[in-house]
Amino acid sequence: MAKRDYYEVLGVNKNASDAEIKKAYRRMAQKYHPDRNPGDEESAERFKEVKEAYEILSDAQKRASYDQFGHAGVDPSAGGGGPRGYGGGAGPGGPDFSDIFSDVFGDIFGSGGGRGGGRSRAFRGADLRYTLELSLEDAVRGTEEQIQVPTHVECDSCKGSGSRAGSKPQTCPTCKGHGDVRVQQGFFSIQQTCPRCSGEGAVVTDPCPKCRGRGRVEDRKTLNVRIPAGVDTGDRIRLSGEGEPGERGGPPGDLYVQVAGREHEFFERDGADLHCQVPVDIVTAALGGEVEVPTLDGRVNLRIPPGTQPNQVFRLRGKGVKPVRGNRQGDLLCRIHVETPVNLTKRQRELLEEFQATLQDTGGKHHPQTSSWLDKVKRFIEEWRI
Repeated sequence: MAKRDYYEVLGVNKNASDAEIKKAYRRMAQKYHPDRNPGDEESAERFKEVKEAYEILSDAQKRASYDQFGHAGVDPSAGGGGPRGYGGGAGPGGPDFSDIFSDVFGDIFGSGGGRGGGRSRAFRGADLRYTLELSLEDAVRGTEEQIQVPTHVECDSCKGSGSRAGSKPQTCPTCKGHGDVRVQQGFFSIQQTCPRCSGEGAVVTDPCPKCRGRGRVEDRKTLNVRIPAGVDTGDRIRLSGEGEPGERGGPPGDLYVQVAGREHEFFERDGADLHCQVPVDIVTAALGGEVEVPTLDGRVNLRIPPGTQPNQVFRLRGKGVKPVRGNRQGDLLCRIHVETPVNLTKRQRELLEEFQATLQDTGGKHHPQTSSWLDKVKRFIEEWRI
């Protein structure tokens, strides 16, 4: 029987975050867990299917391989064993349900299901986001940027123990070093993480003055980020393993570099297209001519036909942006801004008045929009009076 898509098994989309995948897994695993469905073979099979899907999608490398090659990229027969709990990890007796139960309900009850307390549980580091501002030119052509991001490193004074030099953490008096405690609630006895040591099994009684008992100190690291050509505001670049360090030996999180475009002197970007405003004097707009406009490839001449009106848009094909996804080169759209002359001399005013006089009694053929607007105003007034 062909395997179902892992994302479909967990009921999440392919862009789901690690937290969303984990939440879906816990929900599905609780639903189909054998202890809740005794004797139900179909539920047992669904439970194995859910477990396999989670073990692939919760591992960054396995998930990337699955996204690229499908089931063939994570085929157990290719790696000599396959995911634990499906085919190769549990042996001939089927999946280890007690181990799975601890994975699903460990966060609820606070421990590893009675397997030695919470001290052995590893936690993946948090993902981080860094906003990188780029000029339009760098975003269009691609570049390499050097960024500095905050991080945490092991304290060199206490070597990560959290205790002052010469001392060491003491066994937790509450849980006696187990990392978890049992709480009786009516008929149920619930095992949960020790509230005093947070599952570590030990407490720092003499904290390191440098890290204040945390075992880690803040630092900054420098990273080189390659920006592909055509990125746009909102695009994210993932740097695997460059997020917060994990705890108790867990893997680090990822760093997501989010692009934010700076405001440009001439252009506004809209996906693959660019927009710009081109000022044109009133004579060129009336008689026609050419104006020089900037593009990302240099200057070009834009032909202005006679009688060009304000806000008229001319399209220069192929003068926009080639986006990072897709092959279509965008266009440059030039919006005409007709400038009215200011600071006129006496002679210039006389000439304009003479020119205005020549436009009188022409039936509005030189000002079609004005004539149409005046006709609408006249009809409105007449209807309003009625």
